[in-house]
Amino acid sequence: MKKGWGIYKNFFKRVEDIFFSLLVLVCLSWLLLIFIVLLHFANKGAGVFFLQERPGKNARIFKVIKFKTMSDERDAQGRLLPDEKRITKIGKFVRSTSIDELPQLINVLKGDMSLIGPRPLLVQYLPLYSPEQARRHEVRPGISGWAQCHGRNAISWTEKFKLDVWYVDHCSLWVDIKVVFITIKKVFKREGISKEEGMVSMEMFNGHN
Repeated sequence: MKKGWGIYKNFFKRVEDIFFSLLVLVCLSWLLLIFIVLLHFANKGAGVFFLQERPGKNARIFKVIKFKTMSDERDAQGRLLPDEKRITKIGKFVRSTSIDELPQLINVLKGDMSLIGPRPLLVQYLPLYSPEQARRHEVRPGISGWAQCHGRNAISWTEKFKLDVWYVDHCSLWVDIKVVFITIKKVFKREGISKEEGMVSMEMFNGHN
């Protein structure tokens, strides 16, 4: 990474995160309020927000915030029903359009996350990373990232981590702009959408795959 980009990575990137997160939250406050109301009723008392611990920069643990897209309905033995039976119609729409990611703008304002960076994964993966893979935690995790623009769930964990580390080494304004435009394109085309709360729809990382 060029020396000039170090200033961007360590200072201007954070300024941009704060500015654009506030801008989007203010401009879309009406939309967020609508979905808060819709999800409140659709989730049948299960709540509107989904919070889960994830590792951030330097592996510091924080709670990621997303819209909750499934109810907490259980069977007669008190066990949660399968995901396909708990996800609501509005939940499917919120997930397919990536609207469920918008509350993470609060994480960005708090400094837990960045708009662009490696996606925050599960805490249980931390001891499974190789030293090279663990470098993904040298920067703040992002709402979208380089790996999401290059295959998302269609590529292996090994390839995802290579892309994450590539971003750490090449973080710049131009790379972030490219990620933003590719992300917008994918959201409108609804490409590569396969997300579940807790990432249950994805193959779990076991340290080898």
